[in-house]
Amino acid sequence: MSLLSSCQKGAGASQAKPDYSVAETNLNVAYGADSMQRMDIYLPANRSDKTTKSIVLIHGGGWNAGSKNDFASQIDTLQKRFPDFAIFNIDYRLATSSSIFPTQENDVKSAIDFIAANATTYGINKNEMALLGVSAGAHLALLQAYKYDNVKIKAVIDFFGPTDLTAMYNKPWHSMIPYLLQMLTGTTPSANPKVYQQSSPAYFVNAQTAPTLILQGGSDQIVNPSQSRLLKDKLETAGVDHELVIYPRERHGWQGANLKDSFDRIETFLKKQMLSN
Repeated sequence: MSLLSSCQKGAGASQAKPDYSVAETNLNVAYGADSMQRMDIYLPANRSDKTTKSIVLIHGGGWNAGSKNDFASQIDTLQKRFPDFAIFNIDYRLATSSSIFPTQENDVKSAIDFIAANATTYGINKNEMALLGVSAGAHLALLQAYKYDNVKIKAVIDFFGPTDLTAMYNKPWHSMIPYLLQMLTGTTPSANPKVYQQSSPAYFVNAQTAPTLILQGGSDQIVNPSQSRLLKDKLETAGVDHELVIYPRERHGWQGANLKDSFDRIETFLKKQMLSN
């Protein structure tokens, strides 16, 4: 039985139980009608819908660029570090004049709902899910984990994600930031403060917020480290388990020894949050 065809039929269709003993890779699985609402799915062998955990990857690109292909070089690394985890690598509709925010936020929620609805098909536990996002994707991951309870997210890995769009707009570190945020949201904080608040993960932190690992370049020219420090302070005040790691000389993304260190920290963090309970 093809997992691709079975998942497109929807969770409610009558289907034979898949063979969980075999590893599966399914590319460009639809979770919505738009051509951008697609995900790649990597399922481990010998999985179980009672115990198998998942990592959902959300790419960056300023909300208006990038794709799930940006993670292509990291899939093998994640599979080696987390051989018993399922991996879901999602695309979402990019921001344009006809698909401004929260289109991207809504797509991430739809993708998470789709994964949860098909948990038995995929052989995963829908309540054992972590999100990993980069830049704009980290912003979307944080929003999903903090704002919604459709699926309880166990942990979030935030690679230099924006956390407070109002602060970004009002105290920009680059002259283009207010313009970009206005293009993204279709408004300004003074004209519609609610849109900016509802689009900012920092506003949704509370005592029940998912544990969060924040990875930030100290010389990031795109997302200022103040955004990560602001989130850290919110998490600390709320008593949420968290860690902020700043690589002082790194900018908006890094390679080499510091990237290996980031994955070492992700591995330690997820084992603590998801494998110790």
